[in-house]
Amino acid sequence: MLDIDLDATNSILLVRPEGPFDKEDFAQLAEVADPQIEAAGQLNGFIVDARSFPGWDSFGTFISHIKFIRDHHRHVKKVALVTDSPVAGVAEHVAAHFISAEVKHFPGGDVAEARAWVTGTPA
Repeated sequence: MLDIDLDATNSILLVRPEGPFDKEDFAQLAEVADPQIEAAGQLNGFIVDARSFPGWDSFGTFISHIKFIRDHHRHVKKVALVTDSPVAGVAEHVAAHFISAEVKHFPGGDVAEARAWVTGTPA
């Protein structure tokens, strides 16, 4: 399950996983992200706030995640990973080779700093 908060004014999507990802999470994300992308032309930021990496509930969910990234990465300017998980450091470097968005890791709890980076304003 995901807690999703859309800041339509700044075109920023904040996502907080509340357990392992499941297939419905990515359908829910698309339902929120797609109309915003259509209205604004892009998402300025996609902020993932997770103290630790939640994982996926199945291989099918992992595939749904990959498809969501494939279908949306060209429409996202910046991705902020707000987490203390060591996976984020790896993801930041690997993602640079596969997605067009700029990706940056922030320590857990630093959502304000991540939002400031996305918007280009001081925290």
